[in-house]
Amino acid sequence: MAACAGSTTGGGSGPVKLRLGYLTNLTHATALVGVSKGYFAKYVGGANLQTTTFNAGPDEVEALLSNSIDAAFVGPNPAITAFVRSHGTAIRVVAGAASGGAGLVVAPSIKSAADLKGKTLATPQLGNTQDVALRYWLKQQGYTTSTTGGGDVHIAPQDNAQTLETFKAGQIDGAWLPEPWVSRLVLEGGGKLLVDERKLWPQGKFATTLLVVRTDFLRAHPAAVKSLLQGVVDANGFLAGQPAAAQIAADDALAALTTKKLSSAVLSSSWQDLSFNEDPDATAVETAAQHAHDLGLLSSPPDLRPLFDVTLLNEVLRGAHQPAVSVS
Repeated sequence: MAACAGSTTGGGSGPVKLRLGYLTNLTHATALVGVSKGYFAKYVGGANLQTTTFNAGPDEVEALLSNSIDAAFVGPNPAITAFVRSHGTAIRVVAGAASGGAGLVVAPSIKSAADLKGKTLATPQLGNTQDVALRYWLKQQGYTTSTTGGGDVHIAPQDNAQTLETFKAGQIDGAWLPEPWVSRLVLEGGGKLLVDERKLWPQGKFATTLLVVRTDFLRAHPAAVKSLLQGVVDANGFLAGQPAAAQIAADDALAALTTKKLSSAVLSSSWQDLSFNEDPDATAVETAAQHAHDLGLLSSPPDLRPLFDVTLLNEVLRGAHQPAVSVS
C-alpha cells in the first residue's frame, strides 16, 4: 500500500494537511464523490484533508497563488493563467478528471449565431474555461467582445446560480456554462442548446477539469499527492463504472453543499455530456492556451510542457493495473 498523506514525507515530522479546492458543478464530480464517499480520505486521511468550494476557476487560482490551498480541481484556462502568471513555477497538472459537459444555452428566440449581435451572454467568471470558450467561438462567428462587457456581444460574468435566475427573468439572452447549469437553463429556464462544446473538438473530446497542485507542495510532499491521486483513480472508477449510483452520489454531494437537489431530468441530461478519466489531455489544454492567446488574454502562446507532471499518476495507474497516460 502506498504511503498516505498522514505519513511523514520529505523528512517531515508530522501529518501533512492537504487543502483541496473544487467547484460545485457536476464537471467536478470526481471531487464531489471523492470527498463525500470517502475515496480521498481513505488514502489521505480524513483528518488531513481540508476542502474549500468555489464558483469558478479564477478564484481557485488566486487561492493557489496566495498559498491558501494546496491542490485544486480546475479548468484548463485558469490553470494556464496560474502557470503563466508565475512564469511557469507555481503549479503542476498532475491528472485529468473530466471531459465534456459545457455549452451555450440561449433564449428560444435566438435561432443561430446571426441573432446574437447586441445580445448579453453570461459566463461563470472572466477568464474561466467557459468564458474563454465563448469568447473564442464568438470571434469565429465574426463578433467582437471585451473584458469590460463591450463589443458586438456583451459578456457578463456572474455566479452560476445567479445566471439561472437572470436568464429566467429575461435579463440575459443566454450563457456558456458547465453542467448541471447547461441542463438547468434548458429544463428549468426554457432555453435551448445552441452550441454543444463537444462538437467543436476533435472526436468530441476536450479537457474540462484538471487536478493541479502547487509545485512546492508537490516537491515537499509527493506521498500526499500520490495519496490524493489514488483517491482520484478510485473516484473516477466509480463514476465511469457505476453511472446510476454515481449520479445519485454526485447529486447528494451537491445538495449538501448548495442545499438544492437536482431533478432527475437535469441529472440525467447532465450526465450524458460528461466522461471521467485521469488523462489531462495535454493537446486540448495547449489548444485552449492558443485560444486565449488569439483573444489577447495571453501575450504569447506559452510553452506548456513543464506544466504537466504525471509521474505520480502513472505510478498509481500501474499499481491499479491501468494504462499509463502520456502528455508528450
